[in-house]
Amino acid sequence: MNELDWQLSALVSNSPVQWLDNPFSEPVSIRLFLKRDDLLHPLVSGNKWRKLKYNLLAARERGNNMLLTFGGAYSNHLYATAAAGRALNFRTIGIVRGDELAHAPLNSTLAFCQLCGMHLHFISRTDYRRKDTPEFLTELTEQFGPFYLLPEGGTNDLAIGGTAEIMPELITQLGYVPNYVCCPVGTGGTVAGLAKSASTETTVLGFMALKIPTIEPAAGWLPITDYHFGGYARTTPVLVDFIRAFEKRNDVLIEQVYTGKMLYGIYDLARQGYFSDGATVVAVHTGGLQGRSAELD
Repeated sequence: MNELDWQLSALVSNSPVQWLDNPFSEPVSIRLFLKRDDLLHPLVSGNKWRKLKYNLLAARERGNNMLLTFGGAYSNHLYATAAAGRALNFRTIGIVRGDELAHAPLNSTLAFCQLCGMHLHFISRTDYRRKDTPEFLTELTEQFGPFYLLPEGGTNDLAIGGTAEIMPELITQLGYVPNYVCCPVGTGGTVAGLAKSASTETTVLGFMALKIPTIEPAAGWLPITDYHFGGYARTTPVLVDFIRAFEKRNDVLIEQVYTGKMLYGIYDLARQGYFSDGATVVAVHTGGLQGRSAELD
């Protein structure tokens, strides 16, 4: 085990699986478990940690100590990358969408990133649309020097290798194969990892957080598209009331962008009889609590 392997092992252990007894205001005929990836690390939590793990190892193996990535002003991915960089001695650069933000007060997400030592570079939305082009990446290399590139949202093949570890981990914890495993879907890295390591006995459900998904469903998982509540980062009074009630009943904090929408979807599908009676359903809590709305407090 090299030094970074040891640091990663010391920093994060397996997340627990929690049985939710009578989790909703209306009884449902499923056995619901929550895979608590929100507890992986207080700052680098949930699927963001899973996605970063093997990318950090790859960066160190290549001798590259600078991570560069992209995100919006409230990006969980920027937040997690900055925290991981600080914890593991990587320099970090965040390319932030919206050059008008350069002269505005930093919100709590970007202020945290800066506190962790991340260099924030604000660009126009026009330039941001060029982020995946070789020409723009060359411009960034000329400006900042050689870097290890993390894509927006953190999803790449190495990230999927990290999220693929969720399934065998929870099977070991449960002691059997669940009927369903559910997760929220943004860039699709977590659901792809779950599908990659799922057996044929498990149905993987991906709850789309965006009104117009940016990814195409792939083999191995089923998209659930009816619970986006208006689109990314949008909410409704129904969702807010549901989250408040869920948190009170289960003593678990969730957020309104991803995990809250997924859990509402599971509840609604269970009420409609989507799941067989007594089915074991595991919901992956993907963290992201730094983006939790103050409206929920």
